Amino acid sequence: MKQLFVQRCVPDVSFDPFSPPRPPQQQNSIFRTNPSKNERTATGWTQQENCSVRRRPVKKVPVKRLIMSARNDGKPYLVQMNENGAHNKPNVNNKQMNVGTVNGKSVHHVRVNRSLYPVKSKSRRERWEVKPSVMADNTFNPIRAIVDGMKLSPNPNKPMIALSIGDPTVFGNLPTDDAVLQAMKDAIDLQQYNGYAPSVGYLKSRQAVANFYSCPEAPLEAEDVILTSGCSQAIDLAISVLCNPGDNIVVPCPGFSLYKTLAVSMGIEVRLYNLMPEKSWQVDLQHLESLMDDKTSCLIVTNPSNPCGSVFTKDHLQKILTVASRNHVPILADEIYSNMVFPGCDCPSLPSLSSDVPIISCGGLAKRWLVPGWRLGWILINDRNNIFGSEIRQGLVKLSQRILGACTIVQGALEGILNNTPESFYHDTVRFLKSNAEICFNELSTVPGLNPIMPSGAMYLMVGIDIDRFPNFHNDVNFTEQLVTEQSVFCLPATAFEYPNFFRIVVTVPEQMMVEACRRIREFCQRHYRPDSHDSNNLDQ
Repeated sequence: MKQLFVQRCVPDVSFDPFSPPRPPQQQNSIFRTNPSKNERTATGWTQQENCSVRRRPVKKVPVKRLIMSARNDGKPYLVQMNENGAHNKPNVNNKQMNVGTVNGKSVHHVRVNRSLYPVKSKSRRERWEVKPSVMADNTFNPIRAIVDGMKLSPNPNKPMIALSIGDPTVFGNLPTDDAVLQAMKDAIDLQQYNGYAPSVGYLKSRQAVANFYSCPEAPLEAEDVILTSGCSQAIDLAISVLCNPGDNIVVPCPGFSLYKTLAVSMGIEVRLYNLMPEKSWQVDLQHLESLMDDKTSCLIVTNPSNPCGSVFTKDHLQKILTVASRNHVPILADEIYSNMVFPGCDCPSLPSLSSDVPIISCGGLAKRWLVPGWRLGWILINDRNNIFGSEIRQGLVKLSQRILGACTIVQGALEGILNNTPESFYHDTVRFLKSNAEICFNELSTVPGLNPIMPSGAMYLMVGIDIDRFPNFHNDVNFTEQLVTEQSVFCLPATAFEYPNFFRIVVTVPEQMMVEACRRIREFCQRHYRPDSHDSNNLDQ
């Protein structure tokens, strides 16, 4: 009768598959065993396939016939086998061994509680019925829902002018800088960034971002930075780490629709605080504070603003911080348009003004460097009073591990992009945006029934519609839909931002296209505009 000892293999919890390989003398196997000296002497000991197996040196036993222990104590047990490779169904702590054959070869099972597998009461599906998750059902993008539902049939006699897309690269008139492209070429040529990076990003790249945005009022180190797949993922991580289902967040109205898309899918209530168009889209602070309660887990501040193009002053930002501090609510600062501010306007970062409110800032390369498709964003953790503590930081790291983060090649180029892009590139971009915004504002200010609001930064301009003067249309969606049909000009209805009877214009198009678009919008409004009855009576008299 042959005798075979089998030692339970225990996973080595110190093993990290994402860490660089250690020298052989420092490595632990994925599994480890700890046979005693007497056991090694009595049975012989070899290591095969990440498992340490003790066996008698009398006769070799193939690895495929070894039996892994189901015991929890890590002790070996004895399996007695006959000449045919079968055993006599020994009991091991009331666990009966079972043997069968497949293709003439023995197959061993360990029966627990008299059954091959634990028996428990369960129901079985009677038919195929695969449904989407609750999260999928709750995910709703209002921009896509509205645009996809519009009947867009451009005038075949006029070329289409799309003023709706927040992508500065669409028309090819705003290329990124040569230094940005060269940094990417260098990163590719090095061939050091073709593998996986840590989920939070390469240390060198995170340090480059920290150096770029650090200031005496809000110092940053690499440990304060997490690289993400675009600013959108940064926002996703920030909401996910701060909020639980049943919590609420307060977001600007009008505001970027992604905030609500993400929050609602997670079971988080969204409360909208008003921005005031008559005050260049400043926050209605009284309304903001009225929305906060003990379940408010996050205040989102977008500065400069999408869709408004507004820029908050230092004084106004400090008032926002006061409201957050009084209610002990952390801030998610969406600063993707940071420093895209027209000359004459000042736009300090929110963290540089905070004395106590912890802030998670979200940004990226997409807008300022004009490369939205490269999908490189970041989170900056600003917490000078350690209110977040280690828990929020560790939570962000854990959430970043759900995917493997930003493109490694762009990470490799990041230091060169941040350090080598000339200031003239930023200035030229902002100068162009301001010029186009002024053209649009000046042209539409004299169009009856429209009320454009001059922006101070970013890439957008909001235009109010006096919908009562356009009786052919029920709302901004009808208005912009018909504008496409008649004039082949597409502006995004602000209902997508939960702000009806406005539309948003993107000012990144070439200048001549902007002039032509404004001319067509004027022609459209002159055709459909109707003065109110009071004005009509005065004219008749």
